[in-house]
Amino acid sequence: MQPRDFSLYGAVDLGARQTAAQRRQQAAESGGTADASNGTVIEVSEETFNTDVVERSRTVPIIMDLWAEWCGPCKQLSPVLEKLAAEAAGQWILAKVDVDANPQLSAALQVQSIPMVVAVLGGQLVDGFLGAMPEAQVRQWISQVLAVAEKMGMQLTAPAAADETDEDAADDDAFAASAVPASAVPASAVPAGAVPAGAVPAGPGGRPDGPPVPAAYAEARAAMERGDLDGAAQAFEQELKQSPADPVAKTGLAQVNLIRRVSSYDQAQVRKAAAEHPDDVEAQSKVADIDLASGRIDEAFDRLLGVVRRTSGDERDQARAHLVSLFEILPPRDPHVNRARSTLSSLLF
Repeated sequence: MQPRDFSLYGAVDLGARQTAAQRRQQAAESGGTADASNGTVIEVSEETFNTDVVERSRTVPIIMDLWAEWCGPCKQLSPVLEKLAAEAAGQWILAKVDVDANPQLSAALQVQSIPMVVAVLGGQLVDGFLGAMPEAQVRQWISQVLAVAEKMGMQLTAPAAADETDEDAADDDAFAASAVPASAVPASAVPAGAVPAGAVPAGPGGRPDGPPVPAAYAEARAAMERGDLDGAAQAFEQELKQSPADPVAKTGLAQVNLIRRVSSYDQAQVRKAAAEHPDDVEAQSKVADIDLASGRIDEAFDRLLGVVRRTSGDERDQARAHLVSLFEILPPRDPHVNRARSTLSSLLF
């Protein structure tokens, strides 16, 4: 075999690659995770990604769990995902990726924070999340993924637990056609050849028994896949001009603006400034942006709630306004938002 041209990150982390290889060998000798879970949980590497994830996703939904041995939150989330995969009994497959052992794949997926979970349907990345979420929220997210898979024509092995309501259907369409990935990972970031030109898109054009999804949603998602954040923002802004109350466009624009802001920050300097000046609204708001983009939702909200608690006048109102703007990034009924709104109300009144 010819040696592969790994990045510097991969070169300095050969210890992690060796450890992962030893772990896979031990798993194989003892029956392995795949055997214990009847193939519903698999270990994926850079060498097997195309076969085990991209190609397989054309017939069954794949949920990717990107993790590392040293990651504490990963150890909280992974057992939840494995439990749900076992319960699903093949309805979807959990593909686990050790980011330390697979640096090129990690770089291609633009992994900046773990745990990171994304879905792959028909060779395309679908919206995911960062951080260790409670089991109930993970179940809800997976149910959305499965709803999208069914709309794409996949024959799932198990029926849905309950009939889909109109409200749930609307949420699924928004998820499929417009949501900006929480990890800001464009599908084009997958290694060359991983997503063939004829791949089925992640989101449908609309429900057969309902109104078509606005074209702006598809335009925004396509712009995100190109890495064109300004183009995505313009698409959502155009939709809001026509439909000012469109909740999906509002959320999409808020997500894009968050990504744009965080991309412009020097995170080390921002955190230093916030630590040295706890009542500096701008510095605290920037760290809250970083935390929210990294999946640390409660930390982001609590930081700004603390500023509201400690300040008054214009500074307090500035912190309140930024916190409210962050609420728009998450679904209206998100429990993190509900808790923070309740606390904010008690601080203001």
